Amino acid sequence: MKKILLFILLVGVSLASCSQNTKQENNNTEKATDSIKTPVVSITHNTDSATIVKLLQEASEQPEGTNLMMFFGKKFINYPYVASTLDQNKEEALVINTKGLDCTTYVENVLTLTVCTKRKITDFEGFCNVLKDVRYIEGKVGYTTRQHYFTIWMEDNVKDGLVERVNLPDPPLSANRTPLVNYMTKHVEAYRMLNAHREWLPEIKAMEDKVSHTTFSYIPKQQLKDSNKYRDYINDGDIIAIVTDKAGLDVSHVGLASWHKDGLHLLNASSLHKKVIDEPMTLYQYLLKQKTSVGITLVRVK
Repeated sequence: MKKILLFILLVGVSLASCSQNTKQENNNTEKATDSIKTPVVSITHNTDSATIVKLLQEASEQPEGTNLMMFFGKKFINYPYVASTLDQNKEEALVINTKGLDCTTYVENVLTLTVCTKRKITDFEGFCNVLKDVRYIEGKVGYTTRQHYFTIWMEDNVKDGLVERVNLPDPPLSANRTPLVNYMTKHVEAYRMLNAHREWLPEIKAMEDKVSHTTFSYIPKQQLKDSNKYRDYINDGDIIAIVTDKAGLDVSHVGLASWHKDGLHLLNASSLHKKVIDEPMTLYQYLLKQKTSVGITLVRVK
């Protein structure tokens, strides 16, 4: 089916309808920085809004106690993996795309749907509101306020009360890490919008400096060989971030914890399988194939 690119300008509508969320107290025409223009909602397929509303309606009918992260996470199984889904426009926009997911937008959609259901939000406009909070620092749509590094993503969503850190057992089952992050400013040409707006580099550098001064706990890769010892600490649907030692990065991939009989697996939008999949390999086996992977860190929906 031919994809239709629909842009809905938000001038005068205050993200029209995305006004229910408490973070939308500011006029949506306010610029996140002087260099960022009025945001636009970009829907990459004309049925995206219908998909969101249908999923929210289905979730509202589930019994109390349903694991919503797994409910929504599995709804996207076999959806195609598409890289760089947020960077197809010339300017930053609130991109809504359920037809092609990368690892981050998969997790963001699942978390946003879960938060909406917990708040009894069943409309597309409310979904937009929550997604802004999930994806952007202080919910302000702009390239320099998008949480490009997952350490910032976790920190901001913890601060906003959308997720919480998973308490890990003391060493040797966990360790601490402070990454040195500078990948975006060292590889500007790899980022379409940033390359076109190099005036944004100081703000991206400030974000990198903040990550480089953030210490977080993680589970070293070798400790996951017997992942069953973490069953009391890691729940189905917890957000797993794969910590990397690749130069300039903090996290290389994200997904959801999925317990099988043989141990912990990763439910994720996979570039290897080109789709959303509950990875058949255990997470430990998966990490062994990722030579730069160091281990995992986790957050959980509140």
